[in-house]
Amino acid sequence: MSGRTSKRTVGALRETANASPVPVALTRLAWTLFAASVAVLVARLRLGGPWEVPGAVAVDGLTVLMWVVVTFFSGIVHSYSRRYMAGSAHETDFFLGVFGFTLAVMALVAADHVALFWTCWLAMGLLMARLVGTVDGWPQARAAASVARRHFLASSALLGVALTALWRTTGETTISGVAASADALGGPAWLVAGAALVLAAMIQSALIPFHGWLLSSMTAPTPASALMHAGFVNAGGILLLRFAPVVTVETGLMLTIVVVGAASALGGKLLKTVRSDVKGELGCSTVGQMGFMIVQAGLGFFGAAVTHLILHGFYKAYHFLSAGDEVERAAPGATGHDAGGTGVVGAVVVLLTGLAGGATFALLTGKGTSVDTGLLLAGFVTLTTLHAARSAVRQTALSTAARYAAVPLVALPAIGVYALAYRAVSGVLSGLPLVSAPTELTAVHAVVAVAFLAAYVAVETGVHERSERLYVALLNASQPASNTVLTATEEYNDN
Repeated sequence: MSGRTSKRTVGALRETANASPVPVALTRLAWTLFAASVAVLVARLRLGGPWEVPGAVAVDGLTVLMWVVVTFFSGIVHSYSRRYMAGSAHETDFFLGVFGFTLAVMALVAADHVALFWTCWLAMGLLMARLVGTVDGWPQARAAASVARRHFLASSALLGVALTALWRTTGETTISGVAASADALGGPAWLVAGAALVLAAMIQSALIPFHGWLLSSMTAPTPASALMHAGFVNAGGILLLRFAPVVTVETGLMLTIVVVGAASALGGKLLKTVRSDVKGELGCSTVGQMGFMIVQAGLGFFGAAVTHLILHGFYKAYHFLSAGDEVERAAPGATGHDAGGTGVVGAVVVLLTGLAGGATFALLTGKGTSVDTGLLLAGFVTLTTLHAARSAVRQTALSTAARYAAVPLVALPAIGVYALAYRAVSGVLSGLPLVSAPTELTAVHAVVAVAFLAAYVAVETGVHERSERLYVALLNASQPASNTVLTATEEYNDN
């Protein structure tokens, strides 16, 4: 590692005489799709109106927004993979898989017929499982692909149950038709449909206790991991938004969504603290962030959930694609900076920054100004952003006093950006059947809020590290399936 500080120069990627034309063609096509998606988004914002093939496809605000996001990530992954996969025997198959996955997601968010939606959901899962097992010469990669495939097939089966129950109850074969008939839903059929939708979203988004497939997928090429964490796991939030009129019929189901989301948000954060490998740490972080996204949906703020999945996508794509640099920064002997525990001055700074951040979010979005679930939304956004800011400041070489001053300078603008992004996304989604449905606060909400605050204080002060039993439990829960782990460097030969 002695050469770690040397400046590296990366030359242009040279094409060999026998190089496949597929990577170049698909990379250009991916960026063409991105340019076209941006044009469609602009046209949609300016012209409005329904764009649809009745009974099959409906292009709305969510569709065009996700087209832009997904094609942008796809373009980045295609471009990055040109060098990453160069010379690999699996190069062409990998590019075909990534591009096929992109098309599947684009079709999913445009699908209105329930059969088309289910088919795209299934295809998306199978293509991602194929990407996880790209290096089929590794038994571990094949095992990881098998684990992922089983989970995705289960998710697709649950979605099929939900769509069948909704079709039999409403007689509608389109998502828009089901949404229009949602007021008449209820009884056992609705309960089956609602529970199946939530479970399908939990599996796809790797929420606890279904997070094992995500933590077992680290054999996937790094660009595939970036696409998975930036695009695939977000599908749970998309599913809940598409069927928001269904899941909001009864408050009990929404409270259940809050609880399962909060369990993953807190669990993912704690699991992250015991992982020492970069990709494993990022995987646990994704479990937590997807839990937070589901919490936002359960609070009735589906626009906030979409905002979070977009911002999280950018964050995770960057961190996965720069995982190599992170390994160097975290290598033994590398200089690390840690602010240590939170003293009295630090606690006061955090408290005041949190209050100012909550007020900023409420002022910019209007959420948190009344006693309903919007108050929790403002609190959770402030808490998670503040924690991220604290973590970032800890890694700097600033003095202790400078760190105290840096916390509000980092956290408050970040909260402001989050709030403005939320407003912008909500504006794009305004034509959907249901984007925001805040509810009255209940005892369950209070328990979840206290748990979030207690977990934040515990992590900040290091209290959770004092229990050996908790450490062992977290370490065991954060482990991938044993047959998916590469244990010898010789196994990394993919040819």
